[in-house]
Amino acid sequence: MWAIGCTALALVLLGIFTYNDLVADRNRVRAAWSGVDIQLQRRHDLIPQLVAAVQGYAAHEQATLTAIAELRSRRQADASMADRGQAEHELGAYIGRLLALQENYPELKASDNFLQLQRDLVAVEDRLQEARSAYNRTVFDYNTQIQNFPLLLLARPCGFLPAEFFQAEAAVNAKNSDEATGKT
Repeated sequence: MWAIGCTALALVLLGIFTYNDLVADRNRVRAAWSGVDIQLQRRHDLIPQLVAAVQGYAAHEQATLTAIAELRSRRQADASMADRGQAEHELGAYIGRLLALQENYPELKASDNFLQLQRDLVAVEDRLQEARSAYNRTVFDYNTQIQNFPLLLLARPCGFLPAEFFQAEAAVNAKNSDEATGKT
């Protein structure tokens, strides 16, 4: 009887410690996403300033400026990672086009405000890439934990669901591939 009691107690303690580890892993994923979200917000905060700086020099580039405004407003907290990744990738492409305008407008290239915004945006993009990598590593570790036996026996009934990776380029490439093959 004593052996059965000790075994039962050991299993209960193991379940408690495992559950707590899974909660900690899930919270690490949430914290890592917060890092990505902060960098995305910094990027979104720079966009109006960049658009305003370019508007004065390149008024006929209205299509690019409008597309950037639309993509910036499409940012939704409740969208899936794939949707957000796609929107952020498209936004990055338009920002690249906006920054490339300096080649056509020498006075824009000489603008201290534009150059500072460009440096700020490059710094944010670097931090965003680091945060995205850290998030995806954390998601990988968490998903591996909840999918490995025997943890999956506790993870699934307790509601620990796999987290989505944040893959901006992959989401756009998949969409473009589906469009090219006629899938929707």
